[in-house]
Amino acid sequence: MAVIRTEKLTYTYSQGTPFEKTAVNNVDLEIEEGELVGVIGHTGSGKSTLIQHFNGLVKPTSGKVFIDGTDIWSKDVKLRDIRFKVGLVFQYPEYQIFEDTVYKDIAFGPKNMGLDEAEIDKRVRETAELVGISPELLKKSPFELSGGQKRRGAIAGVMARRPTVLVRDEPAAGLDPKGRENVLDQIKQYHDETKSTVLLVSHSMEDVARFASKILVMNKGEVLCYDTPPAVFARAEEISSVGLSVPQITRIFSLLRQRGIDIRGDVYTVEFALKTIKEYLEKNGRGGLENA
Repeated sequence: MAVIRTEKLTYTYSQGTPFEKTAVNNVDLEIEEGELVGVIGHTGSGKSTLIQHFNGLVKPTSGKVFIDGTDIWSKDVKLRDIRFKVGLVFQYPEYQIFEDTVYKDIAFGPKNMGLDEAEIDKRVRETAELVGISPELLKKSPFELSGGQKRRGAIAGVMARRPTVLVRDEPAAGLDPKGRENVLDQIKQYHDETKSTVLLVSHSMEDVARFASKILVMNKGEVLCYDTPPAVFARAEEISSVGLSVPQITRIFSLLRQRGIDIRGDVYTVEFALKTIKEYLEKNGRGGLENA
């Protein structure tokens, strides 16, 4: 079943003015329950505007958005309930913290859901452990924490609501390589443990290639493609032509194909590359690659 579905979704900024711009144009999309979807696009592609429709932060100019089969803008729907279902973590979530302890900040969402104290406590502690916040830090003011700790605390506050869909907008922005790896690993762990639907929004193909079960590529407000990683990376040249950078390993295999090597072009991880080369050598020997 599609947990997120859009029909002819269109959003236009500054409609009726000289600054009118269509950010999302006629998008039909279905995202199945339990998917880990990478949402890719360059600046201005419409990806950030698109995801803000999923929990009602933005109302469509035209078209519809369905969450769990419910049209979120129909008369009797409460957007508050939709926002409990779809948790959106912005690019710099550490700017969203406001409580006087880390514990209270993580507990804020579950408390507003009307959960009892035992369930709130359970969710706070489980989520804190998942994102790497120790029990000692829960007692501290979030403003005493390091930048990375603040970010983990803010993310935990959304995760603790146990949303049906978790949307992470550029989660690795501003982080060093080690921090980047930690954040991406946490997202994968969260997805594996909760089996919920996760959308990872990024401009980096490298970030999503390792984890995503499907990849949505946006360009000029429209869906360029939405498919499994092999199917998406098989279109590497087309994706590159709209200004997106495919993984380095994909570019290498694309070059091999351009040089006449009959080898698959949908490779997107090192592990996949090793397997592909081994299969090629078993079938063709070393001659073809040596002449490339």
